[in-house]
Amino acid sequence: MAPDRNAIEQAIKAKIVEIADQLGEDARALTHDELIPATGLIDSAGLLQLLAWYEHRFQIPLAQDEITVDNLGTIATMAGFALKKKGSL
Repeated sequence: MAPDRNAIEQAIKAKIVEIADQLGEDARALTHDELIPATGLIDSAGLLQLLAWYEHRFQIPLAQDEITVDNLGTIATMAGFALKKKGSL
């Protein structure tokens, strides 16, 4: 069964909301197309926490050159990248 894009996006958003909450921010209104680093909802340590979770959750080892805004800048691009790496796109 192919991974579900909507489920992937929901999981990513839930993790962002969790990390932001730890920092005293409310990320529930974050849309799937907003540039995560530009929102200021999570700091650099939170971004690293998000990437570590992403690698583990989706079993996607990230190469240094893959950690870009184009691949991982928004919830939508993160989901698309996960699907691409899993061969479902």
